[in-house]
Amino acid sequence: MQRKVFIRDLAIGMAVTIVPRHVIGGKGFLAPSDRICLGYIGGGKMGLGLLESMNRCPETLVSAACDVDAKKLDRLVAHAVAANRKKIDAPVSAYRHYRELLDRKDIDAMVVATPDHWHAQIAIDAAKAGKDIYCEKPLALTIAEGRAMVEAVRKYKRVLQTGSMQRSQHNFRHAVELIRNGYIGAITEINVEIGEPVKQCDLPTMPIPDYLDWNMWVGPSLYRGYHPTLCPPIEDNSWAWWRGYRGFGGGMISDWGAHMFDIVQWALDMDESGPIEYIPPDIPGAVRGLSFRYADGVVVNHQDWGGPNAIQFVGAEGKIEVSRTYLRSNPPSLVERKITDSEKRVYYSDNHYQDWIDAVKKRSKPVADVEVGHRTVSICNAANIAYELQRKLQWDPKRERFNDSYANLMLTRPYRGSWDYLDF
Repeated sequence: MQRKVFIRDLAIGMAVTIVPRHVIGGKGFLAPSDRICLGYIGGGKMGLGLLESMNRCPETLVSAACDVDAKKLDRLVAHAVAANRKKIDAPVSAYRHYRELLDRKDIDAMVVATPDHWHAQIAIDAAKAGKDIYCEKPLALTIAEGRAMVEAVRKYKRVLQTGSMQRSQHNFRHAVELIRNGYIGAITEINVEIGEPVKQCDLPTMPIPDYLDWNMWVGPSLYRGYHPTLCPPIEDNSWAWWRGYRGFGGGMISDWGAHMFDIVQWALDMDESGPIEYIPPDIPGAVRGLSFRYADGVVVNHQDWGGPNAIQFVGAEGKIEVSRTYLRSNPPSLVERKITDSEKRVYYSDNHYQDWIDAVKKRSKPVADVEVGHRTVSICNAANIAYELQRKLQWDPKRERFNDSYANLMLTRPYRGSWDYLDF
């Protein structure tokens, strides 16, 4: 009987002393084991914006920051320290070389906000280092890079979210569900209004600022001299225009196409595939007029139809027009239509950044998984190739090859020095 009394009293004592962690730490308390420690690579406008958005996720904490521009690095660290203080007072380490950051075992995931020409190398290195990845769009500068990113993420069992955040916005999700459920009938034509294709960089070379490691900024791309348009000083708050030039970006075909063509892919349920033909305009030097066609006959036109950075879906029984600022339909009542649970639904996310964090915790695919990002940017890159070669190209979305030897040479690009994204 004395032994039973002892066991009873011990159990009562344990029930009293085991206190939930939120009671110990107060409201909103997160134990260190629940924190997701992030490293940021890239301290420009996009990097700062992502820092602010990611900080709204209660689980996140910034542990490190990296940039080749000393001034932008200092600014990024200052913003990161301030972001941490809203949760706990935690230091932020600064690095000029991202691989030093990847060596940190206490960092769980990376936020990649560099120019496009760095995405593949950094993301693959991060996957090899066991880090999960948020990589800004467009995912890759070439089609071969994108496929390598998919393979590396899968090989190392990482979670990668592409920064195609329109998939986490109501207008686009509702448009996609209306289309998938046949509310405007079979899709016959899609018109996408975005800017121009990529072009050769013709900027003059200027003196390199003493706070910038320009050689590292160029990184794996073929070297060219510094110009502030490519890497604006911290005092210039405009968007850097590296995105417009070959070797660093893909023009607006990639920059905005990675958003808008992504919604086209989603609406057509083609996240694992893509078009089969690209038809450029007949006029040499034209920056509009390309079309691409899917196997079922749906044609997508790159043209100005009346809505900047917007999409017009034309169906047999109506139209849907969508952008970040509007969702319109013909008949007009369609936009108010409620999609029921018995109908076709797509992945629901109303916060692109929290969706990534949740996927990291669950070890699941996020709304804009690496394959999704790769398939979308493959369209952007193939469109740029067709514009440049100025001839019709057949594309095999399964083999990821053209019917054209010259076009296939453009699936990849030369890497400078010892950089090699395929080393995984």
